[in-house]
Amino acid sequence: IFILNNFLYFFTFIFLISCSRNEGNSIENPQNQETPQNPKILEIKGADLSFLPELRQSGVQLLNSENQTEDALLTLKKAGVNVIRLRLWKNPATPNSSFETLKNLAQEIKSKGMKVLLSVHYSDSWADPSQQKKPQKWDHISFASLQDSVAIYTRKIVTEINPEYIQIGNEINSGFLFPEGSIQNLSQMKTLLNVGISAVKSTNANTKVILHFAGFQNANSFFTNVADLNYDIIGISYYPNWHGKSLIELQQNLEQISNSQNKPIFIAETAYPFTMSWNDQTHNVIGNSSQILSEFSATETGQKNYLLKMKELITAVPKGIGFCYWGSEWVSYKGQNATDGSSWENQAFWGFNHKILPVSEAYK
Repeated sequence: IFILNNFLYFFTFIFLISCSRNEGNSIENPQNQETPQNPKILEIKGADLSFLPELRQSGVQLLNSENQTEDALLTLKKAGVNVIRLRLWKNPATPNSSFETLKNLAQEIKSKGMKVLLSVHYSDSWADPSQQKKPQKWDHISFASLQDSVAIYTRKIVTEINPEYIQIGNEINSGFLFPEGSIQNLSQMKTLLNVGISAVKSTNANTKVILHFAGFQNANSFFTNVADLNYDIIGISYYPNWHGKSLIELQQNLEQISNSQNKPIFIAETAYPFTMSWNDQTHNVIGNSSQILSEFSATETGQKNYLLKMKELITAVPKGIGFCYWGSEWVSYKGQNATDGSSWENQAFWGFNHKILPVSEAYK
């Protein structure tokens, strides 16, 4: 009896331990292991390569990390870039940023397995918060004719270039297609935006429409004013020199804007220097430490860490879908004098020896 009792006690003890170890198990999770959450995958990991046609024509040779000559598209594709952004001008003075040039380049980009994001300036040259001059051929036409012109032009873009993403205007804080589309005349501005958006949607419903604002100050107010328009994505430019040096404030605003408008959001433009030095005689836009963030030095490592921070920051925004670097290819390639150089050379992805920089590793 003594032996039998001890056996029963031992059996009961083993049984209880076994139950304890299996407590909380289920058919769905028999190992009682937490199911790991998949890391967020950014939809847009982009780089603007609008100067690439000129760069190629100049004959300059770009080098990959192994010091081998390699085309910029291939180098960035290998680095992990999945979207190439291009600016489109209506009737530019040179073929750069023209319709036919971008049509051919877009086809090449797609053939390499990357997507195209078109920034349509609706101008013959640069459009940004300080200038939104409409195409010369659209001067002196009625407002009704201007709407027709926007619709026809936009449909042509989507039909023939077929971008995966399209911006209706570039940095339209103050509106676009001046004077009719100025934000001072909000009703007409929205009418023109709606014409462009509708032209995209009726031509290819799969093309995602972006409205692009420079900076985050007053951005929520702007997007509230256009909340009734049928666009898909909010694009925000962020440069420390012009838009503030608080990354906490940047992230908070990105969250607030995207939540209040219930739209995906991405950093459409950003850049950072790898040096304060220069390689030509053209004055660089960024040239001293007061223009950048104290957390990131103007070094190759600092440039890479800055872009990694932008990636981390937009990933943490619940509706954040990505980022795009501006001027990645704008190295010095025209010449050494004051008018032919690059004012962005110290913020490009290729150094003064035209070798790809560590910043490209941020796309992995």
